[in-house]
Amino acid sequence: MNEKTSVLAAVLTGMLLGVFFFGGLWWTVRKALSSGQAALWFSGSFLARTTVTLIGFYLVAQGDWRRVAACIAGFLAARLLVIRFTRLKEGA
Repeated sequence: MNEKTSVLAAVLTGMLLGVFFFGGLWWTVRKALSSGQAALWFSGSFLARTTVTLIGFYLVAQGDWRRVAACIAGFLAARLLVIRFTRLKEGA
């Protein structure tokens, strides 16, 4: 795989990780607000989301700072997309 393809794959993987992380956060907040055990929801979700995301970043990086940067860029872009999607969904 050449350099451009690996960086593009890192961006896309970062977007998937971002959707998982921030979408999971949105889902957790909605579930925890109606639950009697909100602290358990938040702590369990945080641990799971952070673990999966950090393992994903580690696997994508493969010792190359460009892949890490691309993955972070995709992660942050996914944050914007999740915010936009959840606002549209809340307004409907």
